[in-house]
Amino acid sequence: MRRLLLFGKNGQLGWELQRTLATLGEVIAVDYPEIDLARPESLPGFIRQISPHVIVNAAAYTNVDQAESEPDLAWRINADAPGVIAEEARRSNAAFIHFSTDYVFDGEKGSLYIENDSPNPINAYGRSKLGGEQAVEAAGGAYLIFRTSWVYSLRQGGFVTKVLQWARERETLRIVDDQISSPTWARMLAEATAQIIAEGREDVPAFIEEKAGLYHLAGAGAVSRYEWARAILELDPRREEQKVKALLPAKSSEFPTPARRPRYSALSCSMSTQSLNIYLPSWEISVKMMLDSN
Repeated sequence: MRRLLLFGKNGQLGWELQRTLATLGEVIAVDYPEIDLARPESLPGFIRQISPHVIVNAAAYTNVDQAESEPDLAWRINADAPGVIAEEARRSNAAFIHFSTDYVFDGEKGSLYIENDSPNPINAYGRSKLGGEQAVEAAGGAYLIFRTSWVYSLRQGGFVTKVLQWARERETLRIVDDQISSPTWARMLAEATAQIIAEGREDVPAFIEEKAGLYHLAGAGAVSRYEWARAILELDPRREEQKVKALLPAKSSEFPTPARRPRYSALSCSMSTQSLNIYLPSWEISVKMMLDSN
């Protein structure tokens, strides 16, 4: 029976992956404190005990602002640990799927980013995630790196849940309109990941090694946080609970944060469609599906 090891089971994506991967074999799903990615040296022994055929890493240090004051910790979890996992996957002939972020870009291009665009992260989180990409690529073997963006679900206080909560508490909401990217529903991302593994049938490592590389995989389209918030409010199935009367655009400069955010980091995912035959629907369709499923 195929054995799949999932890191990060408690995160937005990891929680969805537990469900989607369950149809593909035995899933061993772990998270902190069972395993500590801040101690990369502990990972090889743990992986060898389990001897998985497929490893999926949905774990990451994701607090973008806190990473500015904890860059070394972010680097250990987001760069060193994926590198160690990738080396161990290659050594044991396991397939490895790892997730990265649009924040490896500086946001100055002004149009959809493709995989070959030069990264230039503008915050510690982005630098650590780029380090992870480079470490996985250096290890080689049967690996896929999926850069995604603005991952959301109805769990754990992401942007969608925050907007819905604010709309029930305040009459006026001010949301930045100068940050633009591609919102990605965690469930869609998890289902696409499972689809790729299923495509490999009996020999997932061989299939993934043939396709190995870095791909963009995010909700189709680009939208500002302000327009996204407006769609969330309009699609809210319980609009009668909203107190909000005005949604106003604002600038990032009005909400100073320790970490800078890219202004435009939307991703072109055509390479995933062409090479892997996977495609995520438009962000609008996905938000509606998620809210309707709640």
